[in-house]
Amino acid sequence: MIHPLILVAVFAVCTVAGYFIIRQVPSLLHTPLMSGMNALSGVTLVGALTATGISLLAGEGIWAQLFGCAAIILATINVFGGFGITHRMLRMFNKKKPRS
Repeated sequence: MIHPLILVAVFAVCTVAGYFIIRQVPSLLHTPLMSGMNALSGVTLVGALTATGISLLAGEGIWAQLFGCAAIILATINVFGGFGITHRMLRMFNKKKPRS
């Protein structure tokens, strides 16, 4: 089993790296970048489902299962919210049809 401190360290390094990467993105690229991040959020959802399933099969404690369920719920909210915001942003670029 992986030591929890290693997992926390990986999370911290990824958080700092993500911050510095996103900070350099020009505002013109935010809509396409957000669309790509929605696909990545789908991968996060699959990871949460897999980790929760493995914890259920391995007979881990109730806390692992509760955190897994919370991860699934939060990842699902992130995916649907991201696609909703992207759809709303893309509607701003559609030309309005003239009324007849």
